[in-house]
Amino acid sequence: MATPPIEKEIIQEAETVAEAAAAVAPAETASAARPHARGGRGTLRGRSPRGGGRGRPPRERGEFEQVTIDARRVARVMAGGRRFNFSLVVIIGDKKGRVGVGLGKGVDTALAIDKATRDAKRNLITVVRTASGSIPHQVSAKYASSTVEIIPSRGRGLVAGSAVRTVLDLAGVTDVVTKILTRSKNKLTIARATVEALKKLRAK
Repeated sequence: MATPPIEKEIIQEAETVAEAAAAVAPAETASAARPHARGGRGTLRGRSPRGGGRGRPPRERGEFEQVTIDARRVARVMAGGRRFNFSLVVIIGDKKGRVGVGLGKGVDTALAIDKATRDAKRNLITVVRTASGSIPHQVSAKYASSTVEIIPSRGRGLVAGSAVRTVLDLAGVTDVVTKILTRSKNKLTIARATVEALKKLRAK
């Protein structure tokens, strides 16, 4: 029985599709295997551990330690709107008798800290201390609205609060008791009153 012409065309099309699929399959298999052969995502590349071999030297510590005790954002009204600046108070010291207080202002905190650190280095003082790290005698001083008193006390350690503690700690002073005799909470004036008191120390 002869095959109708329409069925012949359908059979020929099916054979053509099968041949095309057979020709494409090996190519796809090869392309899928190619990234693995060349070290694609699916393979482990011979990389060293992250961060290894860079050989960065350890960062050296500076001569002074620094602490920021007060940071304020100050707004100034201009013709085009408000302009913001930052005001920071920084205390630096080497814990060996030298300490300084600085104030810095800038459009961002990094610039303000840099200015405050330079100001503190310009105002460094050397504190007279005893062999145990205390002070030789009692002192007190007033700066603006703040009054600070420092009293030597053997074996007590550093008994202080607010900015007084930071100044004395960075100066390396211990075995003292301190008093803030005014109600002012301004850390800048308290720190500078402490520095003024330390300037009055005289060796016995």
